[in-house]
Amino acid sequence: MAVMGKTRSVLTLTGRVINEAVSFIIFSILDLLDFLLCFVYKVADFFIEAEWKPCYCSSAKEAITSSGKILVSEQGESKIVCLSSSKLQLEEISDTLYARPSLVSEVSKSTVKELKKLKMEGTMIQSCEKIKKGTVRSTFTVNSTIVEMLQGRIGGQQSHPIPRWSDCDCKTCTSWTSSTKETLFVRADGAKDKAREDVLFIHGFISSSAFWTETLFPNFSNSVKSTYRLFAVDLLGFGRSPKPTDSLYTLREHLDMIERSVLEPYKVKSFHIVAHSLGCILALALAVKHPGSVKSLTLLAPPYFPVPKGEQAAQHVLRMVAPRHVWPVISFGASLACWYEHISRTICLLICKNHRLWEFLAKLVTRNRIRTFLLEGFFCHTHNAAWHTLHNIICGAAGKIDGYMETVRDHLKCDVNVFHGRDDELIPVECSYNVQSMIPRARIKVIENKDHITIVVGRQKAFARDLEEIWRRSSG
Repeated sequence: MAVMGKTRSVLTLTGRVINEAVSFIIFSILDLLDFLLCFVYKVADFFIEAEWKPCYCSSAKEAITSSGKILVSEQGESKIVCLSSSKLQLEEISDTLYARPSLVSEVSKSTVKELKKLKMEGTMIQSCEKIKKGTVRSTFTVNSTIVEMLQGRIGGQQSHPIPRWSDCDCKTCTSWTSSTKETLFVRADGAKDKAREDVLFIHGFISSSAFWTETLFPNFSNSVKSTYRLFAVDLLGFGRSPKPTDSLYTLREHLDMIERSVLEPYKVKSFHIVAHSLGCILALALAVKHPGSVKSLTLLAPPYFPVPKGEQAAQHVLRMVAPRHVWPVISFGASLACWYEHISRTICLLICKNHRLWEFLAKLVTRNRIRTFLLEGFFCHTHNAAWHTLHNIICGAAGKIDGYMETVRDHLKCDVNVFHGRDDELIPVECSYNVQSMIPRARIKVIENKDHITIVVGRQKAFARDLEEIWRRSSG
């Protein structure tokens, strides 16, 4: 037994070393590829849309804070952009959008650092003169892409064409453009009149309301459908909901759209929340914003990674969710989505823009024997929506989640239940136990032999019964 244990330890260590070595080589190549694709897309955007598309590879620019304005350079000229109406948005933007360490970026920074040293002496002399004259103003650094996107909003400039050339233009993906009201796509079911309470379902990253409507909704009992109103939304940028090209998809924007699309028009007063993965962050924020209305919180695979003291929250979560490893495969996919703006855009161009072809091939291969709602949810989004939502919600909200949990623990009386698949390789089961450490009353249920998706898909009947019991208990 001791020999077998030692052999297993050696094999495990060897596997880790190989994974690290191969990952370093592969991701170094991907760093260079993403750097090259940056120029490819700039040229393509210019020739197809007649304008340069800003990206987060751009260098940061100086901003003047004394009057709430930003100093930007455009076509060789400097301009001041007022940010008084968008100050909150800047605070919500994750620095992982433009600060993701890589081999190429580190080499570039080293080169720039060396060049700056050559000018250091002259710069120090000028700075001393300015200090003597009292002309120095406090400044902070803002990424140029964010500046340009906000500049378009505040200055009243037209946003990029809808859809962009690299986005899908089918009726499903662009159905929101024909509506006069910019609200989320909402699938409502259950009681029509005299509903006792309501239930809001929030899907996870690159998914849609079909994750709930095709699994749980058909399996709820008649008593539940006659008692509760059920609302499943497509989040901003996903499914059939609006996909504005000038949006930064911040936490505030997502919450505002949920309130505007569900809580206000349907006059929701008392409700339960069921959320999966990324949706758990929105669920916690929504519960804190409406503390007296939420009756229960049911979180599936919550991406909660406690941040060690001294570490930057967003960067820590980025490394946990996307560790830049080629194995397991799901970690490799997450790393591609999180670390590479232009590679992920290429993937969206190949898959999302041509989703009708992929859906047809899937039905052809399976002879239409399986439902493709998971594929449809995965395909129907834009790169802009996925990129910003991933960074601004999962990474950007990392510094706020502890506060949300403390508020739920100390000031909310709602029932809290957490479900997690034991085999989830994307969000480890430890995340759910981390939630319980912050909210001791939270009930944790780990489902054996289930992963990030099959925690619902494949066991929808059992999970529907679990939810019905939770709602009865919290309403009783």
